Amino acid sequence: MSDKKVMKTMDGNEACATVAYHFTDVAGIYPITPSSPMSEKVDEWSAAGKKNMFGQPVRLVEMQSEAGAAGALHGVAEAGALATTFTSSQGLLLMIPNLYIMAGHRMPAVFHVAARSVAQHANNIFGDHQDVMSCRTTGVTMMSTGSVQEVMDLAAVAHLTTIKTRVPFIHFHDGFRTSHEIQKIEVIDLDKVEKLLDRQALEDYHAIAMNPEHPVMRTTVQGPDVYYQSQEANNGAYDSIPAVVEGYMQGINEITGRDYHIFNYYGAKDADRVMVMMGSACECAREVVDYLCAKGEKVGLMQIHLFRPFDMEYFLNALPRTVKKIAAMDRSKEPGAIAGAVYLDVCAAFANRSDAPEIYGGRYGLASKDVTPAQLKAVFDNMKDESGKHLFTIGVNDDVTHLSLDVHEPLITESADTVSCKFWGLGSDGTVGANKNSAKIIGDYAGMYTQAYFEYDSKKSYGITKSHLRFSKSPIRSTYLIKAADFLACHSQSYITRYDMIHEIKDGGTFLLNTSWTEEELTEKLPGDVKQYIARHNVQFYIVDANRLARELGLGNHANMILQAAFFKLSGVMPVEDAVRHMKEAVQKTYAKKGEKVVNMNMAAVDAGINSPVKVNVPADWANAADDRTVDETLPDVVKNIVVPCNRQRGDDLPVSAFLPYQDGTYPLGTSKYDKRGIAAFLPQWDSNKCLQCNQCTFVCPHAAIRAYLVDEEEAAAAPAGFTTVPAKGAKGLQYRLQVSTLDCTGCGSCAASCLSKDKALTMQPVDDTMYDETNWNYALSLKDKPGVFDRKTLKGSQFSQPLVEFSGACAGCGETPYAKLITQLYGEKTYWVNGVGCSLAWAGAFPSLPYTKNKEGRGPAFYGTLFEDQAENGLGVVLATKQRRAYVKQVAQQLLPLVPGTELEGAIHAWLASFDDLDANDADARKLTAALESASLTGEAAELAEKLLKNKDQLGKKVVWLFGGDGWAYDIGYGGLDHVMASGEDINVFVVDTEVYSNTGGQSSKATPVGASAKFADGGKKTAKKDLGRLMMTYPNVYVASVAMGANPAQLMKAVTEAVAHKGPSIVIAYAPCINHGIKAGMNNVQAEMKKAVDCGLWPLYRYDPNKTEKPFSLDYKKPSVPVEEFFNGEVRYAGLKIKYPETAAKLFAEAQVEADARYDEIGSGLKIKQIQQEKKELLESLEMYYRVFFLGEDVEEK
Repeated sequence: MSDKKVMKTMDGNEACATVAYHFTDVAGIYPITPSSPMSEKVDEWSAAGKKNMFGQPVRLVEMQSEAGAAGALHGVAEAGALATTFTSSQGLLLMIPNLYIMAGHRMPAVFHVAARSVAQHANNIFGDHQDVMSCRTTGVTMMSTGSVQEVMDLAAVAHLTTIKTRVPFIHFHDGFRTSHEIQKIEVIDLDKVEKLLDRQALEDYHAIAMNPEHPVMRTTVQGPDVYYQSQEANNGAYDSIPAVVEGYMQGINEITGRDYHIFNYYGAKDADRVMVMMGSACECAREVVDYLCAKGEKVGLMQIHLFRPFDMEYFLNALPRTVKKIAAMDRSKEPGAIAGAVYLDVCAAFANRSDAPEIYGGRYGLASKDVTPAQLKAVFDNMKDESGKHLFTIGVNDDVTHLSLDVHEPLITESADTVSCKFWGLGSDGTVGANKNSAKIIGDYAGMYTQAYFEYDSKKSYGITKSHLRFSKSPIRSTYLIKAADFLACHSQSYITRYDMIHEIKDGGTFLLNTSWTEEELTEKLPGDVKQYIARHNVQFYIVDANRLARELGLGNHANMILQAAFFKLSGVMPVEDAVRHMKEAVQKTYAKKGEKVVNMNMAAVDAGINSPVKVNVPADWANAADDRTVDETLPDVVKNIVVPCNRQRGDDLPVSAFLPYQDGTYPLGTSKYDKRGIAAFLPQWDSNKCLQCNQCTFVCPHAAIRAYLVDEEEAAAAPAGFTTVPAKGAKGLQYRLQVSTLDCTGCGSCAASCLSKDKALTMQPVDDTMYDETNWNYALSLKDKPGVFDRKTLKGSQFSQPLVEFSGACAGCGETPYAKLITQLYGEKTYWVNGVGCSLAWAGAFPSLPYTKNKEGRGPAFYGTLFEDQAENGLGVVLATKQRRAYVKQVAQQLLPLVPGTELEGAIHAWLASFDDLDANDADARKLTAALESASLTGEAAELAEKLLKNKDQLGKKVVWLFGGDGWAYDIGYGGLDHVMASGEDINVFVVDTEVYSNTGGQSSKATPVGASAKFADGGKKTAKKDLGRLMMTYPNVYVASVAMGANPAQLMKAVTEAVAHKGPSIVIAYAPCINHGIKAGMNNVQAEMKKAVDCGLWPLYRYDPNKTEKPFSLDYKKPSVPVEEFFNGEVRYAGLKIKYPETAAKLFAEAQVEADARYDEIGSGLKIKQIQQEKKELLESLEMYYRVFFLGEDVEEK
C-alpha cells in the first residue's frame, strides 16, 4: 500500500467535517455562521451515501435551535451512538446547559466550534474566542487548532479522546480565519487514524448506554449531603485527560510526520521572552519568532492546544528554563475581569514558585480584527522594555484607557517567494467564487502552496469583498490580511474613487482596474492620489471593460470569468495556457447541464479575459497629481467621525475615543443615506408619457431608491432643469414625479419588471456618468409632504409617504425589504420595531450604514435587535412596558382633569382620553394636549401634575408594536415564544417574512421549507411538508392571522396590514419573500412575479382571518390553483437542481407537493368553515349561559 501524500486544497470547515464524518454515528445540527459549512458537508455526504468508520452513512438531524441540537446530542450519547455537532457563538451559548449535564453524565460527544464573537453591544459574526471561553467551567475537554492543516490532523483527537475518557469534547478553530481560509494541505489517512481508536473503551461505553435489557437510572436528585462528594469523585478522570490527549497526538505524529503536543513550543531554546497563545494567530507568531531570532533576539512561542484541562506541569516543562518574561495572549474580553483566561492560567501555573517569570497579559484580535506581524513584534518589544505595560491591547488605538501598544506597520515576515494578490469586489459579483476557483487551480495544478482568505464588510449583499490570495513553494503561515500586494485588482469602477486601495500595491506591482473609462479618460476620472502613487511607484497599470464584454457575450453583469482570466494573464503565477485549460475544464464541468450555449459563452469569456486587458501608458505628470479627496465638515459628528471613515474602509484606524458616545451600541437612525455606493450597472429610466402613476414601482423597490412625489406649482417652478413632471392623476393642481437616487440604486430592475404600463414607463439602461449627478434627487428630498391628498392606507397613497427604511444592505431584488418599507410608510413614525437576529437584521444593522430613518419631523421607527430565540418575548416586554407607562400618564391626566375646569386644557385632556387607544386619532390629540400643557398657567398640585405629563410627553401618543422577523425565528427557534405571545391576548403585531430557508446563514432548511425543495441540510430534498404556521395561530380565538404575497395581490396585503393593526389583540401576518437562495432562474428582478406564480400553483395561500368579524371572519383571497407546481419548480434551482441530482427522489417529492397544493385550497376552505362553526357555537353557548343565569338563577335582567 502506497504512503504517498494526498494533497488537497480546502478550507478549515471542510477539513474538520472530513474527519468528523468518519467518527460520527449521528449529527444533531442547527445553522449558524461560520460553522454551518461543516454541517452542510456532512449532510451532502450523507445524502450521497458516503460511509463512516462503521460502514454507514451518518444520520443527520436538523433541530429547531442549538439548544435542541445539544439536547438531541445528549440523547444520542445516552443511547450509545457517537454524537457530533458543529456550532459557533450564540449557538454554543445555548448549548451550555447540556454541556454541564453531559459532562456530569460522562457522555462522549464532540462539539466542533468555529469560534466566534458573541452578541453584546452589537452583533458580530466574526472570529475570536469569546464563545468558547464561556464554556470553560462546564467540565468539557477543550482543544484549539490554529491552521487548516492542524484542523485536519487533530480533529480526530477530539473523537478518540471523548470515547476513551467519556468526557464531552469541544474542538475549536478560529471562525473565518481558519474555518474559511483555503489552504493546500495534506489529507490525513483516516484508516490509519482509526487504528488509534480504543475499541475496548468503545465497547465499555456501549455497555453503559441506556437499554431496557440492562437498565440503570442516570440523573438523580441529590442533596447537600452527597452532591459535593460526587463532583470530587471525578477528579481522577479529569487528571488523566492530558495524558490521553498527548498520547493520541503522538499517534497522529507517527502518521503525519508532524510534531503535535498539548503545548507546542517554537523558537529559541534559550529564549528569555515567550508569547503564550492559541488559535490562528500562532501561525503569524511563528513568522515573527523566526524574524526576531534571525536578528539575534531570544524569543519563542508557546502554542496551547489542550486548553481544558490545563496541565500546569506539562506547560512548565515545555517552556525553556531561561524564560524571564511571558506575554499571555487572550482573544477574548471579559468585562470586569483582571484579564483573560489564558493570562489567569499562566499566572496560576507559576503561583508560589520562586522562579516565576514576569507575566504580561495581552488582548488581541476581537471579532477577526487583523493580527499582524508588526503587532506581535510590539508584544515582544513591550516585554523587552523595562517600563512596558503589564496589561495591554494590540490592534486598536486605545486613547481612553491607554492600554494599547505602539505598533509600527508594516513588518514583512512572509517567505521571500510568496506571491500576494488582492482583489476588491462587489458582493454577489462572483469575485469571491472566481478567486476560490483560482486558488484551487493553482494549488492543485501549479505545484504551489495556496492560501485564500476572504474579507467581507457587514452588508448582507452588494457590500465590499476583499479576496486575499497567496502562493508559495513552501507552506504559508501568513494568517493576516495582505497590505502589500504583487497584484491588485479593482472589480468595481466606483471603488477607485471611494476607497484608498492603491497604496496596497508593492513598488513595481500590477494593478488591474475594471472600468468603462478609456485610457484617454483616466487622467480626468482618476483621483489625484491614485495617479500619483501609480506614477511614483512604477505600478504596471492595466484596464479592462469586463462589464461591457460580459453584456456583449450574453452574460449580463457576470464578468467574473473575464476578470479571473485577466488575472492569470497578468499575474504570471502559472503558465497562461495551463490556466486557460483548467479554467475551461471547470467551465465545462460547471455549466454542461445548462446547455452548450451557456458553456460556449463562458468559454468565450475566458478568451476575452486573456485578450482584452489594455496596458496604460502612465503620463509622467501623474507623479505631481494632488490628493483631491475631502470630507464635508458640515456633516453630523457621527457621520464625519465614524460613518465616513468606516465607509471608506478606514474603520480600523478609528481610536477608542471615537466610540465613547456610543459604547452601549446606540446610534442615530438614517446613516445609510451617506453611503452613496454607486454600484448599479443599470438604472431605471422614466418615460413620464407612458406612466400610469400607479406607484407600483416604488411599492416594490427593495431599497427605496425610486420614489413618487407630488409637486405643487411653486415647487415645480423652482425645480432644476431636467426635473420633469406631469399633471398628477386624481390630484388637481399638483404635478407628479418619479425620482431615482442613482447612487443608492442597486440596479435590480424590480421596478421596471413590475411596471403595469403596457409599453413600460420604466426601462433599465446602462449607467453613465450622469449617475453621479444628484441634483434632482436632492431637490426631490426638499419637497413638502402633502398628506391627505391620497388615502395613506391605499397602495398608491402609501407611496407618497416617506419610506423610513432606505438604502439597506439587502440583496438586489430582495423579497423582504419591500414589506418592511411598506410598514414604515403606513406606521413608521408611531412604531416600536422589535427585530430578531436573521437576514432582516443583517441588512438593517449593517454598520455603519443604518437604513431605518426619521421623517422630516424627526420621528421614525424605534428599532432594536434581540437575540434570535427570544424576539417574541422581547416584543411582549415592549408592549407591557408601553401599557404601564401610558397607564401612568393616563392616571396623571385624570388626576389633573378636575383641577382645570373650564379651561382649554380640560378640553384637551377630554379629547385625548376619548381617543386614548385610537392609533389614527390619538396622535393629533396628544399634540394638542402637549401644547395646552405647555401654554397653561398652573400652580400648586395642578402645576406638579402637568410637569409630570410633560416629562412623559413621549408616552401621550398611541403607538404600535411590530415584531419583524423571518421564518427561522417564527417557525423554529422562536416558535415557543411566539406561541406564548399569541396566546397572551396583548395588542401586538407580528410580521413574518418567510423565505422558506435560513437566508442569513446561507440557505439552510427550516420548518418553513416546502416538501421537495433542496436546501442546505436537506441536500436530498425536504421530505416533510411545510409547517402551517397560520393555521396553528388560528387555534387561538383572538388572533388576527393573514397569509400574504406582495406580488400576487398587493391590495390584499394592504388590507392585511391595516386590519392587523386595527385588531385589538395579537396579530400575525405571514408574507412570502422569495430569496436569492432560491435560485430564481428569471432573476431577482422578477421576485414579485415569482410570488404570483407561487400563489397561482397553490404553493402559497392568500387568506385573512379576522376574529372581529363575527359573521364572516375568514376571507380566502386566492383562486383554486390553475398551474402545475412543477412549472413553478422548474423556475427555481432549489427544486430544479434536485431533479438533476436525485431525479427519482424529485419525482416522488414533486408528486407529493402537487397533492399538497391541490388539497391545501380545499383544506383551508373547509378549515375556515369549521372555524366559523366553532365561533357560532361559542356565541350560542354564551347566549345559553346568559339565559340560564337570568331565568334560572334570577340575576338582574336589565343588567344582562
